[in-house]
Amino acid sequence: MCGIAGRVLTGVGAVGEDLVRLMAAQAHRGADSTGFAVYGPPRENGYIVRAMGFDRAAMGQALDDFQRALQECGSDYLEDPTWNEDTAAHYSVRAVIRDPADLERWVHTADAMADRLEVQSVGRSLEIVKDTGDAIAVADKHDVWSMQGTHGLGHARLATESSVLPNASHPFWARPFADVAIVHNGQITDYFTQRDRLERAGYRFMTENDSELIAVWVSDQMRQGLSKQQALEKSVGAIDGVFTFLITDTDSMGFAKDRFAMKPLVTVEGDGEMTAGTEEQSVRRIHAGEVDVINYDGPSITRLWQVGDMRAAA
Repeated sequence: MCGIAGRVLTGVGAVGEDLVRLMAAQAHRGADSTGFAVYGPPRENGYIVRAMGFDRAAMGQALDDFQRALQECGSDYLEDPTWNEDTAAHYSVRAVIRDPADLERWVHTADAMADRLEVQSVGRSLEIVKDTGDAIAVADKHDVWSMQGTHGLGHARLATESSVLPNASHPFWARPFADVAIVHNGQITDYFTQRDRLERAGYRFMTENDSELIAVWVSDQMRQGLSKQQALEKSVGAIDGVFTFLITDTDSMGFAKDRFAMKPLVTVEGDGEMTAGTEEQSVRRIHAGEVDVINYDGPSITRLWQVGDMRAAA
């Protein structure tokens, strides 16, 4: 039932506000949790880290241990961490770190304390913000309204199998690949088989959510030499289930649907921009006038949009 959305602008703009509007229109598709992946202007060096803590009373110790993990890997804070202030036990942390000597090794080191402070995203550009509640509640709590960027994703979740927890929400970061995020509507039926194969290859998963698997699967295919478009096309036959997913990095946004294409996706494309949503009434929150709405309802469909010049490759 979940709702997904994507937005690509011609340049840096109010993409956070647009994503909130897209997801507010789909709150009925799942109010267990809502999340956003926003791509701001890329940094030349340093990584933006978004993390989630689970015991506000022990936050100081968790942040100190997190800094020690950075220093062990040749990094440190470039900007002091900040966090949201409210009464919930869990909390969201944002920090900018110096490039570790080995990013993958640092992620592995940081994950050792994931029960206290779990990394949600790492990127030159990417920031993932997610929490329990609907789009407006999450946007107000984490000030998603003011986030500037060129493109991003949104997700409204109806939990069907995995836990209703803030860190089990979408979007998911493709750990440990910087700047890769995904949102997904559907179910992966060969999840445990695929996860076992990836874990044997050294990948780590933070949740039991099948959507986290897809992000790593696509990124692993590209690590093995496939292009983004080839990885999307391969996913249609290689992943078993009913799904539509949107996946992004700093350069592009793409989607894939399973061979039966049962999970909907509509887009409005033109003037160098793109808006995508599970439902037409969502994209019309951004495009209220006369526009051509493309309904991607055919079988075995993939598409890739290049951020910046919006060249489309079918």
